[in-house]
Amino acid sequence: MAPTLNGEVDIVIPTIRSLNFLENWRPFFEPYHLIIIQDGDPTKEIKVPEGFDYELYNRNDINRILGPKANCISFKDGACRCFGFLVSKKKFIYTIDDDCFVAKDPSGKEIDALAKHLENLTKPSTPYYFNTLYDPYREGADFVRGYPFSLRAGVPTAVSHGLWLNIPDYDAPTQLVKPLDRNTSVGSNRYVDAVLTIPKGTLYPMCAMNLAFNRELIGAAMYFGIMGDGQPLGRYDDMWAGWCTKVVCDHLGYGVKTGLPYLWHSKASNPFVNLKKEYNGLFWQEEMIPFFQSVILPKKCTNAQECYLELAKQAKEKLGPVDPYFNNLADAMVTWIEAWEEFNAPANVKNGSA
Repeated sequence: MAPTLNGEVDIVIPTIRSLNFLENWRPFFEPYHLIIIQDGDPTKEIKVPEGFDYELYNRNDINRILGPKANCISFKDGACRCFGFLVSKKKFIYTIDDDCFVAKDPSGKEIDALAKHLENLTKPSTPYYFNTLYDPYREGADFVRGYPFSLRAGVPTAVSHGLWLNIPDYDAPTQLVKPLDRNTSVGSNRYVDAVLTIPKGTLYPMCAMNLAFNRELIGAAMYFGIMGDGQPLGRYDDMWAGWCTKVVCDHLGYGVKTGLPYLWHSKASNPFVNLKKEYNGLFWQEEMIPFFQSVILPKKCTNAQECYLELAKQAKEKLGPVDPYFNNLADAMVTWIEAWEEFNAPANVKNGSA
């Protein structure tokens, strides 16, 4: 397993309620620093169990810290979590939702999800040639016959995308027709004991409830857009960030892994509420996904910030005609990068403040 790395990891949690769920995670999270983003009413008191090292930001804090740039951070939406990515100074970020708990593997052993994410992130990825034994760097695995020796060093891993037991991550229409669907770790093949690298050129629907990434490599592109209150779109924040980061990773030569670790997703959201939030996205995704599939970033883009600004430019050109929302989203992407560069200027990184 990967080393603890507790001095290099922040755990980012968006929430509207007291964080009693952390008691379940105490053995695994207590050594780490938490960044809690309180969504909704900033006057509401959020209680955090004793013993955790944390900082808590509400909407008033976001407005005070970012000033006019605060409009790039979503309100009344889980996308507010990206403010935590912005203020963090750590190499690795793990983000989790407050309705997620420690899962058990088929043997009954509790899964240390964060440790597995760190293992994924500190081992290479293989996006250029698929290994049929999945992750060749995992203990007990290796490269199969026919795998080019020139590619066996792999590339740095930028994103580790974990999965869920119990409540699946479904869209509203699927929730409505399959309300009783559950992933279980016992008696089925739905717990898949595998990690694989998503191939270059392949997109995937990223879910933020069990997600870790290397902030130094890809953090500038891990922006969840403007969703929720006052916006015509919701529940596409993590998918937008997933499409953006995958395109950037492909361009810069980084890897994205998916599979282990699992956590236990305890609460299904209301499908009728979700349908209202997703309604436009169900149509727009038929434009968004082809856009990302066809994006070509110029060679002059050599880091995540430059790539993301180019993505914003192309999104405005190609998706702006679909709906004015995408013009606003592209502008917010630029604002996000401006804020990112302010918070990550050398002096700010050294001093640990913005």
